[in-house]
Amino acid sequence: MPKVAHIWSNIQAVLFPHLERCLDTKLTEQQRQVVAILEIVRIEDHVPPGGVQVIGRPQCDRRALARAFVAKAVYDLPTSKLLVEMLRTQPNLLSICGWKHAGEVPSESTFSRAFDEFATSNLADKVHAALVAEHVSERLVGHVSRDSTAIVAREKPAKKPPRPPRLKRPRGRPKKGELVEKPQEPTTRLPKQMSQEPQEALAELPTACDVGVKKNSKGYLQTWTGYKAHFDVNDAGLPLTVVTTSASLHDSQVAIPMEKLTAQRVTSLYSLMDAAYDAELIKRCCRELGHVPIIDSNSRGGAKVPFDPATERRYDERTVVERAYSRLKDNFGGRHVRVRGHRKVHAHIMFGVLALFGDQLLKLVT
Repeated sequence: MPKVAHIWSNIQAVLFPHLERCLDTKLTEQQRQVVAILEIVRIEDHVPPGGVQVIGRPQCDRRALARAFVAKAVYDLPTSKLLVEMLRTQPNLLSICGWKHAGEVPSESTFSRAFDEFATSNLADKVHAALVAEHVSERLVGHVSRDSTAIVAREKPAKKPPRPPRLKRPRGRPKKGELVEKPQEPTTRLPKQMSQEPQEALAELPTACDVGVKKNSKGYLQTWTGYKAHFDVNDAGLPLTVVTTSASLHDSQVAIPMEKLTAQRVTSLYSLMDAAYDAELIKRCCRELGHVPIIDSNSRGGAKVPFDPATERRYDERTVVERAYSRLKDNFGGRHVRVRGHRKVHAHIMFGVLALFGDQLLKLVT
């Protein structure tokens, strides 16, 4: 990671001493973490500058607001109200985000409007794609580990539309010479995804809030209301692709478009997945992209096919994805979803992913 090492040396040798001279009090360890992550992420470079506003009240600086939302993820704050209070009472954090005086900090409603704008424009997704292109795309990725995690939301599950009536064949034997067409069964999702572009396939996945069911590590079923976040992570614990869907969607329905999307971003060798992804079309998609699929066998009531020792050792690398989304939940706001709707929930997750990406990069060089 030569680029990150160069950035980190500049942060230590130039940025931290400059901030210490400009600020009235010394930076705390967490404030230093916020400074370093913001310097890695550079989210303000992706926020368009506001134009000249002739009528009405001048718009608040969106670049400072974007930096503040990354700081919120680093501090693992549950609400924007707490963020506003911290900005108004901590001069160091105020200056780090880009404001000069406490009176310049916008109200909570302004933060809410800005977040809606960032969610609509997919700001965090664009920044994340730029980070992957800058720091990961030029390096060969040995293993891409894929898994999903529950995202609990504070909203009611959406009502599902009624299923269309099943087409039935006419009863009785057809008359002599009469041709009876068999009712066409609906096309399943996986065969269709094989020929689709990844963005097209992802656009067809359900994203409404609903109830999900999943076995935990002890084998017990757990349910939650909200969404599901799907991760592709490299060996270093850096998220390469993140997709948010309805909680009830099966993991296998996201594997093919994620495999294709990650292949567009990085060059990798192995794709590691658990038994939920054990489907022949998913394996074929991996092979067509030049990847070796290592997917745990799903017994489906029969005998489970074990890995050979070498494959088993490679499969053990998949735990890196579990550590990644655990860190997102424990340290970067993954458990504090207070917004509603898929668009905003995904934006909230992605701001946490940006903080996670920057922090993990720094861990690799320090």
